[in-house]
Amino acid sequence: MADVANDHRICFIGDSMTQGTSDPTCLGWPGRVSAAAWATGYAVTAHNLGIRGDTSQGVAARWQAESALRLQAECHKYLVFSFGANDMTPQGDGLRVAVAQSVEFFTRIVSAAQARHPTVVLGPFPVGEAAQDARILDLCPLYAERAQALGVPYLPVARFLTDSALWRVDVVASDGCHPGAAGYQLVADRVLAWPAWWFSNPTIS
Repeated sequence: MADVANDHRICFIGDSMTQGTSDPTCLGWPGRVSAAAWATGYAVTAHNLGIRGDTSQGVAARWQAESALRLQAECHKYLVFSFGANDMTPQGDGLRVAVAQSVEFFTRIVSAAQARHPTVVLGPFPVGEAAQDARILDLCPLYAERAQALGVPYLPVARFLTDSALWRVDVVASDGCHPGAAGYQLVADRVLAWPAWWFSNPTIS
């Protein structure tokens, strides 16, 4: 019989950087932080709901149904989001999702999510293309402002990763956009050091 007091189920919802694309270990950063939670005594079930190429609009359309299916049991339930990079991809004369729309989707998603379960957000990741990364870096503080207004913990990662030699080398050695195992470990370490992360303390709650 399941120990409800130590049954922790997390939905990681986002794009290819959440999915862990190009990681030969098939863990990405969600798999690594979940393994670390087990190592500190938390029985974690990790549901990776990352989709390559997904935008804020795509996440808004699917996250509630997809997470609800996976969080039906009596347990501790958590939501982790990371998206926005694909919004800043050029499309026609504009972007896949305009900046104002992207911020609105972010607000809608995070507001509804925190009303359901404990929620945290990682900002959008860089993608290794200079112009797009500049747009991503401009989008990050807009997301951060909305998260702060909603009282939801937000971890910016784009500037940290673009400034990281390890990340840049790992991306170049991979597919030019996504890192390999070392890059995802870098992100996992960042999450594990984040005071808002629920599973860094070995005391079961």
